[in-house]
Amino acid sequence: MATNHSFWETQQFFKGYDVLVVGAGIVGLSAALTLKAQQPNLKVAVLEAGHLPSGASTKNAGFACFGSISELLEFEKRSSAARVLELVKLRWEGLGLLRKNIGDANLEFQQCGGFEIFRSTEIRMSKLCRDKISYFNDLLASVLGADNVYCDATAKVDEFGLSDVCCMIENRLEGQIDSGKMMAALMTRVSGLGVHVFTNTTVQCIESVNSSQRVVTQHGCYETKAVIVATNAFATQLLPHLDVVPGRGQVLVTKPLPNLKLRGTFHYQDGFYYFRNVGQRVLLGGGRNLDFKAEETLQPGLSLKIQESLEALLRDVILPGTKFEIEQRWSGVMAFGEDVEPIISMIRPGLFCAVRCNGMGVAMGSGSGSQVARLALQSV
Repeated sequence: MATNHSFWETQQFFKGYDVLVVGAGIVGLSAALTLKAQQPNLKVAVLEAGHLPSGASTKNAGFACFGSISELLEFEKRSSAARVLELVKLRWEGLGLLRKNIGDANLEFQQCGGFEIFRSTEIRMSKLCRDKISYFNDLLASVLGADNVYCDATAKVDEFGLSDVCCMIENRLEGQIDSGKMMAALMTRVSGLGVHVFTNTTVQCIESVNSSQRVVTQHGCYETKAVIVATNAFATQLLPHLDVVPGRGQVLVTKPLPNLKLRGTFHYQDGFYYFRNVGQRVLLGGGRNLDFKAEETLQPGLSLKIQESLEALLRDVILPGTKFEIEQRWSGVMAFGEDVEPIISMIRPGLFCAVRCNGMGVAMGSGSGSQVARLALQSV
């Protein structure tokens, strides 16, 4: 591969790494943070294909959530109460680790509560979920360290200015974060520990060479003892055998609205729609359940069908009778699979992965990064 690198550049920036992390999202940067916290003298770098993280770490809705009752019911139906408890534990501990690593002020964390709403066409489902409030409060109390986390909050519907909502269930431990500030703080932390973060660097393949790993990019080859792939939905570009399916999430945000009543984070239709206030703006995303197949893509973009459904939800439920303007629209790519738990494993000696956060990257990312880092440390 022809390059114009100097001798100094080759020696300092391409050779002698202990661990290279592929992907500068929550998982990848958390892995780098753990590596340096455990062994400060390690030479660690992060390779990121985009100018900013390419998946959903800076494109998500900024929910610090761990499970609405309808989602937990569906998961329990497919698995067991024990696995529900394990899943919530992973998410809750992951959120705790994120807050510990960065600090609530840097996250702009606000524990303002999470709310699941049910419209007038969903009376049967709302009753089913409402009847399960005590059950999940008892089941999760030992993990969450709190009693009565879920409660019927239908009386607050008018307080938030919502329309056509027949039932609302509150999770008092959920909250909001600023995803941009979160990632900026993570980048600052790892850089301060001496981790190089190379952006606009696409990994083309990872080769085993004797007892080392060679990471081939468009800029040249990096040499390292171990590699961690933390690219979530994009992981199959390097590791095609993994059970990872991309899922694009489309999001919009309004211009500021005077006298906005909405406060907190909200889920609708089993979590396929989600909305919150960002100051005096409304941020709303979701709708991939309208066309799962089309949204199984790694490409950024918007679809008219989903955008129209988001605007209808704004008009009919969230901001009834209120004129609003859309300030910005975007999309991010999440990763899903048959199992809702992440894949954290050794692929072969010297090559590891932590991927598939199943739309819960904020909650799962820090724990996944920490876990795969500890796994990789065994080989360096």
